[in-house]
Amino acid sequence: MGKPTGFMDFSRQDPSKRPVAERLRDYAELEIALAPEEIHHQAARCMDCGVPHCHDYGCPLQNRIPDWNDLVYRGQWRKALDWLHATNNFPEITGRICPAPCETSCTLAINREAVCIRHIEYQIAERGWEEGWIQPEIPEIRTGRQVAVVGSGPCGLSAAQQLARQGHKVTVFEKMDRPGGLLRYGIPDFKLDKKVIDRRIGQMQAEGVLFETGVEAGCDLSVKYLQRTFDALLVSIGAGEPRDLSLPGRNRKGIHFAMDFLTQQNRQVAGDAVPAAEKIEVRGKAVVVLGGGDTGADCVGTSLRQGARQVIQIEILPKPPGERASKNPWPTWPNVLRTSSSHEEGCERQWGWKTTEFLGSDGRVQAIRCIQVGNPDAEGRFPEIPGTEREFPADLVLLAAGYLHAEHGPLVTGSELDLDSRGNVRVNSGFQTSVPGIFAAGDTVTGASLVVRVMYQGRMAAAAIDRYLSRKP
Repeated sequence: MGKPTGFMDFSRQDPSKRPVAERLRDYAELEIALAPEEIHHQAARCMDCGVPHCHDYGCPLQNRIPDWNDLVYRGQWRKALDWLHATNNFPEITGRICPAPCETSCTLAINREAVCIRHIEYQIAERGWEEGWIQPEIPEIRTGRQVAVVGSGPCGLSAAQQLARQGHKVTVFEKMDRPGGLLRYGIPDFKLDKKVIDRRIGQMQAEGVLFETGVEAGCDLSVKYLQRTFDALLVSIGAGEPRDLSLPGRNRKGIHFAMDFLTQQNRQVAGDAVPAAEKIEVRGKAVVVLGGGDTGADCVGTSLRQGARQVIQIEILPKPPGERASKNPWPTWPNVLRTSSSHEEGCERQWGWKTTEFLGSDGRVQAIRCIQVGNPDAEGRFPEIPGTEREFPADLVLLAAGYLHAEHGPLVTGSELDLDSRGNVRVNSGFQTSVPGIFAAGDTVTGASLVVRVMYQGRMAAAAIDRYLSRKP
């Protein structure tokens, strides 16, 4: 590496954030990029470890992290961008929203602070846009083959771009009115400005990708039509079936799925009008978010920006430890307490509570009843602790308890695709479903996962489709 002692000479420096009082007044991105000289120091911290788990065990995309860290240290930004794009179609997106498992498996993380890989990745990509290095990559030869990609989330977009660059004619069908899937409608703008997505969509359109929005495959276009018109079909519709809570009082007004809430707010930020009858009003209310994951944290940050009086996030799992436990060694993903930017903005977090009932009057929710639980047993059941019942005030409840599987809508049922025991679409090692010519990848196949994992699957599915088309008569 460029500076063998860099990890001893420089400490980790994360990007700062805009002050809480300022950022709660808008939906603009909250991180402030590090200065170029500081990025030089941070890249120097990437040691010549010899066992770089960051880019194999830690990164599903298999990003060549030590290589582009070294290039940034040497000032070779253009080459660093080339190395980054070799494995990652949208590094400016992953550089913003990836939870960075690469950092927790960084060799420095054994006993020091890891290299700030995610932010260096972000800086490389943004430098590429600023310098005009990122341009459409138009194939020299067109194959004449047509591929339909259903779903424009990170998996579908990665696959579509890879296929277009192989010379295939790609059409992306998206049932929403804009492409981007979960990136556009599920992630708040304060984490991912939607101009970042639009920038890449423009590049893909210049490369020949056609986007058909407001079209639900299997409904507006029949499965038979798609099979007859296209040489191959990729199903990348995500895992959009939310986990519900079948509890007394669930039918009360004021209880919403997290994604409905986040989608509505993202639409409003984009300038869309939301009918008054459909608007989920938060201002001045006591909000309870059920679920302690990233989606729940996004609900917290969005609720605070909308003017909620109080926000409580409740998680059924016990509070994680502050440091790795002995049974959770490096380089495995550390089960430790994490505090997101949304939690920093003002939120009461409750751990080890199981919701048992939604309370209220006149058909509206006003509180939730919970009971404290112990650690889950071998079968995943949480033992209730007698005498610990408690009520939490709740004018609005947001369900962020995760997702079950892909929606079993007209596309999945109409194609008669085989499903696994969890309701995911079943594929073989080549990402082909039980129906010849129909492929699937990403959350559709695995269930809800990381953005980097579904992007990798999109790239691998594109390669499998390219091989399939090369053998097809």
